[in-house]
Amino acid sequence: MSTPSPSPQDVYKAQLIEARTELLKRIAYERGGLVSRADMAADHFDNSFQSRAQIQTERQTEFAMNEHETAELGDIEAALERIQAGTYGQCTDCGITIPTARLKAYPTAKRCVDCQSSTEQHR
Repeated sequence: MSTPSPSPQDVYKAQLIEARTELLKRIAYERGGLVSRADMAADHFDNSFQSRAQIQTERQTEFAMNEHETAELGDIEAALERIQAGTYGQCTDCGITIPTARLKAYPTAKRCVDCQSSTEQHR
């Protein structure tokens, strides 16, 4: 008796959970544990030998990384919510099925290529 193969939704869910786990590990490692990026950045700024411009650049980099990681984590959570709701793989704008190749390449995709292109053009 063979075990049934997992559904595509189960495969995507496992990938998304793994991506979330890895992202959270990376965030914890880069922040030195439970230290926030702002606190970590403040430690960088204590170095009196650094120029003001260098300190400002490091601060901006820390905040940009934080925003990127927060957005990435939000995208993963939103995709997991779509799986739970049964709408994963459907374009949130037009409702068509997002091609499997796109979901494999970008599991957090919420739009088909046409709608994503249109969204990016209007930004």
